[in-house]
Amino acid sequence: MSTIEDPTDDHLEVTPPKTWATGLPAVTHALQYSLGQTTVRRTALTLLNINQAKGFDCPGCAWPEPDPKHRHLQEYCENGAKHISDEATSRRVTADFFREHSISELDGKSDYWLNQQGRLTEPMVKRPGSDHYEPIGWDGALDLLAGELRALDSPDEAVFYTSGRVGNEAAFLLQLFARAYGTNNLPDCSNMCHESSGSALNETLGIGKGSVSLDDIHRSDLVLVVGQNPGTNHPRMLSALEETKRAGGQVVAVNPLPEAGLMRFKHPQKARGIVGRGTTVADQFLQIRPGGDLALFQALNLLLLEAEDAAPGTVLDHEFIDTHSTGFAEFARHARKTDWDDVRKATGLTREEIEQLHERVLRSRSVIVCWAMGLTQHKHGVPTIREVVNFLMLRGNIGRPGAGVCPVRGHSNVQGDRTMGIWERMPQAFLDALEREFGFTPPTRHGWDTVDSIRAMRDGRARVFVGVAGNFVRAAPDSDLTEAALRTCRLTAHISTKLNRSHTVCGDTALILPTLGRSDRDVQGGVEQFVTVEDSMSQVHASRGRLEPASGTLLSEVAIISRLAARTLGDSPSLPWAAFEADYGAVRDRISRVVPGFHDYNARAAEPGGFLLPNPVNHGTFPTPSGKAVFTCNDFTMVQAPERHLVLQTLRSHDQWNTVPYAMNDRYRGIHAGRRVVLVNPVDLEALGLADRDRVDLVSVWHDGVERRARDFRVVPYPTTPGSAAAYYPETNVLVPLDSVADISNTPTSKGVVVRLEPSGTAARVPSPPPTGMR
Repeated sequence: MSTIEDPTDDHLEVTPPKTWATGLPAVTHALQYSLGQTTVRRTALTLLNINQAKGFDCPGCAWPEPDPKHRHLQEYCENGAKHISDEATSRRVTADFFREHSISELDGKSDYWLNQQGRLTEPMVKRPGSDHYEPIGWDGALDLLAGELRALDSPDEAVFYTSGRVGNEAAFLLQLFARAYGTNNLPDCSNMCHESSGSALNETLGIGKGSVSLDDIHRSDLVLVVGQNPGTNHPRMLSALEETKRAGGQVVAVNPLPEAGLMRFKHPQKARGIVGRGTTVADQFLQIRPGGDLALFQALNLLLLEAEDAAPGTVLDHEFIDTHSTGFAEFARHARKTDWDDVRKATGLTREEIEQLHERVLRSRSVIVCWAMGLTQHKHGVPTIREVVNFLMLRGNIGRPGAGVCPVRGHSNVQGDRTMGIWERMPQAFLDALEREFGFTPPTRHGWDTVDSIRAMRDGRARVFVGVAGNFVRAAPDSDLTEAALRTCRLTAHISTKLNRSHTVCGDTALILPTLGRSDRDVQGGVEQFVTVEDSMSQVHASRGRLEPASGTLLSEVAIISRLAARTLGDSPSLPWAAFEADYGAVRDRISRVVPGFHDYNARAAEPGGFLLPNPVNHGTFPTPSGKAVFTCNDFTMVQAPERHLVLQTLRSHDQWNTVPYAMNDRYRGIHAGRRVVLVNPVDLEALGLADRDRVDLVSVWHDGVERRARDFRVVPYPTTPGSAAAYYPETNVLVPLDSVADISNTPTSKGVVVRLEPSGTAARVPSPPPTGMR
């Protein structure tokens, strides 16, 4: 029996939120966690190689590393150290573990407990009717999966899901296999986070990626950090913002919650961060209501147009507008209809606060807008980001130094996976390149994204699910529905490094296929291999594992996918799966002939720091149908909750990475030894008749009449925006309806869930009126 206890929330403690982030406590917590997972020697080897030019890329966030000449020896953050140490753990999950624990028992364990059991070591199978996993050899496991795929009536009955931890080579092979097999069903984690960014940027700029570099962040006059929490989700961004401040730039934070890292940052690798007060990061904090960002940027754009009226030729960049854009006249007419009363209601901000930001914009020659899920995970996420682009284009803040768009990706290679073809709607040019290179005709019908894949499994249209990395069950919305959908499958298979809840939600047959981690040495045919990744700023670089693998039986993701493809489709001169497994350089050679920007891939990837993919936006070229950047007209809308209801945003605690909690704490927000908490403004608590630590159920309100309930949360008074609340995912993913999605991008609206709070154990269920939704 494992000695890891399954924690409860019985000992919840709450202290005042922190007003600064990082410093010595971050170093201490990182080392404590690392040494709790493995030996001093293995910890040192891990931390000395993470994010180094000859080491391995952190499997955490996608924030870029500085040029190799300017990297610290400790080029990682607290959460990165925890994340890699979690992978490098000495704990092991063996066949004996699965003999001891039934699937039903594991299904009742917490996400924390499951993760803490350690690394998976050998393939396992759950047979139909069984409640236990049992060992199976690699040949048997892959033959079983390939046989199920070959037996489907249509390739479109299979779903191939990918998490952003997967390297470029494995991602390319997975999409190649899926398309050669005959389907575009390639959902990925980006569908649930930054799909709204890609949709908006492709429409307006012609490329679904950010346009800035680390140097741009450092030299910018003004950086807007909107709808994101760098202190927890990508802490190394704080060191970049510190450079912005030290170079004379300013930072403005826009967020429903005050976040410690955006108040003050103590750089743990600088003396001023250890013994001094650190750096005040945000020059202005706009505490906005959830979903109010569209109205904020509409107001800023109106103010810029009015400033140009007052001083013609001095505010707007007419050269950029006239030469490089289209749609300005229609946009300007639409923008002038902005109503300040609407803005006030949607944002919760005063006109004075917005005008103060407007004055900062007028004084800035270069402006960057950074954003994350606080913008993307709303029904109007795409229009919001389009309005951000309008804002930047008005003063020519696109495609020049210190300016541009900066969607901050939350997983290490989610952007690289998309570049490699992990998308259910890849453009025809990519499919044509695949056909020229590999001699088969890829399917052209669009596949299913994450939400549509869940619908397909629910409806019996998908019967085999293959997940490559990640924790699909806990990342997806509408938890009860998602789990029921997966259980309808004939077979579910997960290529994983560690145990997670997805392994307890099984089809008739279920496979666990354990794989090497990012930090593990990968040797094929006696030759050490490396993989590559692409960060949030389009830098592609090598990642070389340095640790001895958790088990001698583990296969790499490249090997698993190649062997599965060979068993399903056969090995042939045009699709030489065995050659790909034996030499990842052979995979990169083929990528170089399919994906633009990857010429001389092997040689350039081997250089320290790798290479930068070209972004046409930074050369004044916009690959839109018109060949120009596009101004758009975006109708005002806002989330409206019925009386005595709140708008809930799901979020991550500080001691957490994606779906995995590393501890039951969120020390920056003052939450200790508990996760089932809901943060509510004291004014709202008084209006609702609730008190500190009251136990409540969170009940989401959606027009389908289905009750979605997250049970037994403790109320914690917190300085959230009035009318809103916040709680941790994945515990609250159950509240996000599958059909509550962003327009165009189909992203779940996890930052705009209308809920009511009911005392736990309430017998009577009082129905809520449906939310008035958007207007």
